[in-house]
Amino acid sequence: MNRFPDLNLPPVALRLREEGEMTRVYDPLRDKWVVLTPEEWVRQHFTAWLQSEYRYPASLMANEIGIDLNGTRKRCDTVVFRSDGSPLVIVEYKAPNVAITQAVFDQIVRYNMQLRATYLIVSNGMNHYCCKIDYAGNNYHFIRQIPQYNSTLLGQSEN
Repeated sequence: MNRFPDLNLPPVALRLREEGEMTRVYDPLRDKWVVLTPEEWVRQHFTAWLQSEYRYPASLMANEIGIDLNGTRKRCDTVVFRSDGSPLVIVEYKAPNVAITQAVFDQIVRYNMQLRATYLIVSNGMNHYCCKIDYAGNNYHFIRQIPQYNSTLLGQSEN
């Protein structure tokens, strides 16, 4: 049933079911069964990792958040919110065989023009990149490690 590669993420016991030729995975954040694509494989592992390793609360995480961008409807892969409902982190996933390029960062930056999150993360399950946006200085910088949820609320990040 599992036809996807091991990732550079801890293993997760996913709930899978076969529907004819299609495999579905249960997404607890959306509370529904979705088609298991390579990108979804990465998403399910990554969101579980954010919760277990970095203490991001599932109640403040959402997958496939719709936004309007220049008159076009787009979807952010995962958004983590603060308790006041404002976006804190946007995560963009790619399949494990898709390289993380400048175009991927350009995509998440366009989404962030609408959401104005503090952190942007891109992952293909093998490589993970995190940057912190400095709105006052009108720039950003990459950080070596994804910050713990509580440190993001205090404005700290682990460099």
